[in-house]
Amino acid sequence: MNEETLHYWNTYWGEKKQPKEVNAWSFGGDPDGVADLVIKGVKTATCSGYLFYELEQEPLPKQGQYSIVLNSKEEPVAIIRISKVEVMPMNEVTEEFAFAEGEGDRTYQHWYSAHKQFFTNELRKIGKEFSDDMLLVLEQFELIHIKR
Repeated sequence: MNEETLHYWNTYWGEKKQPKEVNAWSFGGDPDGVADLVIKGVKTATCSGYLFYELEQEPLPKQGQYSIVLNSKEEPVAIIRISKVEVMPMNEVTEEFAFAEGEGDRTYQHWYSAHKQFFTNELRKIGKEFSDDMLLVLEQFELIHIKR
């Protein structure tokens, strides 16, 4: 976590007891545009490929965990808190979840098409192929603070 992000986090909490775990990251593809959707309250969910957690030996996100959303310049723009985490096959994701992702026209068709393209490209980089039933880590979150 860079100095600016750490300062933002510490300033937000002030004298209150801080959570033990926090991470900072930006959304793939269009970090600024997607971060703006979070700030506007349009995007309240995100997903990632379960396989990538396995390959990178990273723990799965947990309910109650905080994250600092970064823009494309690695600057903090908001704090979110995970309210729900599920692991499920991509072809079982609901229309409600696709809507909560807040991107495009918010339809399931747009969500599926965009995510299929994204995961196909990411999997190809590691010599894997896309499958409709690939496991995804689904996160729902709430916006806690916007950096002004």
